[in-house]
Amino acid sequence: MNLQQLEYIVALDRIKNFSKAADFCNVTQATLSAMVKKLEEELDIVIFDRKKHPLLTTECGKEIVEEAKKVLLHANNVKNIAQISQNKIEGSIKIGIIPTVANSLLPLVLKAILENYPDLKVELHELTTNVVVNKLKEGDIDIGIVSTPLDTDDLEENVLYYEMLLLYGPREEGKEYVIDNELKYKKMWLLEEGHCLRNQVVKLCDLKKSKALNANLKFEANSFETILNMVDSFGGFTLLPELYVKSLSPEKANKITPFNTPIPVREISLVYHRPYAKSRIIEALTSLIKEIVNKDLKSNNYKKSDLNIVTM
Repeated sequence: MNLQQLEYIVALDRIKNFSKAADFCNVTQATLSAMVKKLEEELDIVIFDRKKHPLLTTECGKEIVEEAKKVLLHANNVKNIAQISQNKIEGSIKIGIIPTVANSLLPLVLKAILENYPDLKVELHELTTNVVVNKLKEGDIDIGIVSTPLDTDDLEENVLYYEMLLLYGPREEGKEYVIDNELKYKKMWLLEEGHCLRNQVVKLCDLKKSKALNANLKFEANSFETILNMVDSFGGFTLLPELYVKSLSPEKANKITPFNTPIPVREISLVYHRPYAKSRIIEALTSLIKEIVNKDLKSNNYKKSDLNIVTM
């Protein structure tokens, strides 16, 4: 019995497919199948029922897999201790990040990540929240950066920052702030289905009571840029996250109106699936991103009691 065999059965238990589990473990299907079979023969039990589709872990196999997870977690901790003593961050990390965070966060932090950790290979994918969650559970990515809290107990969440949501659209003369109760009476432009920010805006604005923008038009955008152009051309409003607002031109920035307290914010977190997480890398990335982003966020100037975390 060795750690590789334990990694293989944990991957198989999660992914339920020999071919996909082999790809995840970077081995051939034949190698993975042979190693799992050898482990079953050594233990004199059947861990997986191969006649079932998808693959089924036997009752005894489930107990073995749970123990294997513990062994792998402890083995990973041993490696982390060694890396910490040498102050090393190395290896590879696959990150899934939602588009409404990627467009403003990555330009801020990616260069610093690559420069601070030159031995770390970073692979990035823009994905919706549901896809991030599924890929984390399937082992296709190592961490996600999404808006939280998530409605799942399977993932760990490291909160990175809170960013204010701000109203974009025609400003009322002399009006410095808007309150969230006013939004239900405004015409709002939304991102398309699948974006968590859409769900947050719908909930915050109580859009079931909102009037349609145009009786003969139904439109949902895939980017902030498109939404801003539609607001500028047709009127109406949209909500933008604080980090994205920082990138606006002075002309567009003049169309931003902040909220009065309690200020709606979205919580952005680094999420991962234990015990498969690369904890040393996660700790380092969490710390670096928090350090870079939080120093410039206006939401940090308010008490937590003055902030309203908008959920999905």
